Amino acid sequence: MNQAQSQPAAAGAAAPAPASPVSSAAAEQDSLHALVLNSLDDDQAQDVVSIPLEGKTAIADHMVIASGRSTRQVTAMAQKLTERIKKAGFGNARIEGLPAADWVLVDAGDIVVHIFRPEVRSFYNLERMWAFGDSVAVGAA
Repeated sequence: MNQAQSQPAAAGAAAPAPASPVSSAAAEQDSLHALVLNSLDDDQAQDVVSIPLEGKTAIADHMVIASGRSTRQVTAMAQKLTERIKKAGFGNARIEGLPAADWVLVDAGDIVVHIFRPEVRSFYNLERMWAFGDSVAVGAA
């Protein structure tokens, strides 16, 4: 057997299997989720909770809820989060609620982030509404 005959078999065996689109999409979603949790932790968000929504709704795969101590902190956390999402290459996240900054929503596609002042958060109690009896997973506090 000459070298030309043995080389294609060796090259075919050494080539890694291509990543499936599903696994790469899940990895991207996990890295976006980690980026959101780390950003909120870096900005000293309080009571950070992550609720998995997969299978419950089509609006997002995760909902992250956090509190800021003041309207100024809520605004700063939301703005920094959107900048970090864009810088990491996840596109432009949309922000709602910045003028009042009692409740700011950041829509990052597969992840929806709600940042509240504590009084407003306790009034709306989104954790209870979306948990559906599941145990709520704490992301970072």
